[in-house]
Amino acid sequence: MALMASTRREADTQSFPLFVYLLTPLLALGLQSFVPLVFSHFSILDLPLLVVIYFASTLRTPIAATIGGAILGLAQDALTHQPLGVFGIAKACIGYTAASLGVRIDTESPVSRLVFTFLFVFLNDAIDWVLVRHLLARPMPWEWLHELIRGVVNTFVALIFFALLDRLKQRE
Repeated sequence: MALMASTRREADTQSFPLFVYLLTPLLALGLQSFVPLVFSHFSILDLPLLVVIYFASTLRTPIAATIGGAILGLAQDALTHQPLGVFGIAKACIGYTAASLGVRIDTESPVSRLVFTFLFVFLNDAIDWVLVRHLLARPMPWEWLHELIRGVVNTFVALIFFALLDRLKQRE
């Protein structure tokens, strides 16, 4: 079957059990919403973004990744003090980009995951900053050191998170 495949996506079709599709985003949203209330430093992580990056790059369907990113981002907006739609737009863009790159580039290797996750975290923050600062005209400083630390922390958490989710894959 892999010899007859016309695209990389057709050659390596992957899926997950239904509970993974449901529980992973819900768990990420729950942790992202409630843990920073107790541990303020936990807010440096963006678990819903990591879920979007993983499923988009693994499943390689740009339309589904865009819709999934938008839904997860809107749910995150609803649970935070962010204006409604900012995370939705940012995560939809990241979902589409990650899925589109996942079709063309091997996103299974740890090195590519490391680079892409760092870039996607940085891109997500840039989209968020542009939307809040320029479209909503709200003051929002851009702190380079904080964004670099945020990118590095999210990247290394993602490597562990992605490895755990890889164990739940069902290859067809």
